Amino acid sequence: MSMRTRVLLHLTAGALLIATAVGAQAANLGFLNDTPVSYMKQRDVDSIKKAVFAVLNDKQDGESANWLNEGTGNSVKIDATITAGNTAKMGERTCRDVGVVLNAKGQSMNLRPQFCKQGSGNWQLQKKH
Repeated sequence: MSMRTRVLLHLTAGALLIATAVGAQAANLGFLNDTPVSYMKQRDVDSIKKAVFAVLNDKQDGESANWLNEGTGNSVKIDATITAGNTAKMGERTCRDVGVVLNAKGQSMNLRPQFCKQGSGNWQLQKKH
């Protein structure tokens, strides 16, 4: 898998999905090569990152935003529904889950990363253990 693909996996699903994708070839899991993430280019990754952070900042739990890779220069149409959820506040720390359903070429992929921030700081992807 390309570095861009691994970066998106890290952004949207954390270390668990990266480990799965990296090990896919060795474990004879080539079907992962046909997931929506495998069709994404760097401009798609950059665009969906902005959409995820917009949802984190602007949507209430249960609210969604739609994303489409239109204008990124990718000939493969990729779309996503991004939904905020499970906001938890502990003092100055806020954490939120983001549901991301990616679609491309008849395939769908569901991701559920968690992001946290301290006060008014930037959202940071949380590694799942």
